[in-house]
Amino acid sequence: MTFPNVRPRRLRTSAPMRRLVEETHIAPAQLVLPMFVKEGLTEPRPITSLPGVVQHSRESLRKAAAEAVSAGVGGIMLYGVPVGRDEIGSGGTDPGGILNVAIRDVITEVGDATIVMADLCLDEFTSHGHCGVLAPDGSVDNDATLARYADMAVAQAGAGVHVVAPSGMMDGQVGVVRQALDSAGFTDVTILAYAAKYASAFYGPFREAVESALEGDRRTYQQNPANLRESLREVALDIAEGADIVMVKPALPYLDVLAAVAASVDVPVAAYQVSGEYAMVEAAAANGWLDRERAMLETLTSIRRAGASIVLTYWAQEAARLLRDRY
Repeated sequence: MTFPNVRPRRLRTSAPMRRLVEETHIAPAQLVLPMFVKEGLTEPRPITSLPGVVQHSRESLRKAAAEAVSAGVGGIMLYGVPVGRDEIGSGGTDPGGILNVAIRDVITEVGDATIVMADLCLDEFTSHGHCGVLAPDGSVDNDATLARYADMAVAQAGAGVHVVAPSGMMDGQVGVVRQALDSAGFTDVTILAYAAKYASAFYGPFREAVESALEGDRRTYQQNPANLRESLREVALDIAEGADIVMVKPALPYLDVLAAVAASVDVPVAAYQVSGEYAMVEAAAANGWLDRERAMLETLTSIRRAGASIVLTYWAQEAARLLRDRY
């Protein structure tokens, strides 16, 4: 039985009508493109588990950054892949290290046309692959790691980065980074805190991208996937320490966490659509099992609908162009 005056389907009758009443919008400026740069490359190198994503050379990174700006993305997140690594991740604080050099390259290329961000973590630079300095018993030494993060933040700020992104899930990392930046005169550098970062199975392709040396896991410092309330505590602590933006990672398996975080804070909330999320869709699309573009935009919409105002995604550039044409 239907009633002539109650017809919700009237609002779905055409594409213009659906756009008119659409509740959740994605803008290119809300998308951030993660990019990898490998020391010593002369041309881009494909990442097999991330179809369409590459390890850049310094030259190709500059060109790709300019293309991303042209597409209208809101930001670029940089990750460095060094040739050599050591126990304390010296390459992360070396002004001549690949990540700090890449920051300078991208800033020189695009200036303030987009937001240039950098991952602030030691895992890409340590010979053991952990996100911090190891104690004699093999555990991660929280406080020794914080001292390295402080130096790394100042090195990145000195290279010109707009946003540092501490991602190691060390207790107190945001406060130490904020103090180090302010003491060095970099009071305007923004902190995007990986506030709720889970020990997830969805990071596999990323570890190929950065050639991670990790053996074992990071469950002693990344969060238990079973816990939600813990994330709210982590987020509150990071904001109290000076985080300007907080992030939930991964995105799709943790939309409930993302929604809870977004409802609890008054700072911008980001979400990282991680490598495994991207790879699943790409693999299914390559097999003809789903419509790639529709799936791409649907996943991004779900992340926005859950409360993220910023989305890090390997589709950022392509999605930005699709959205620009759509609207």
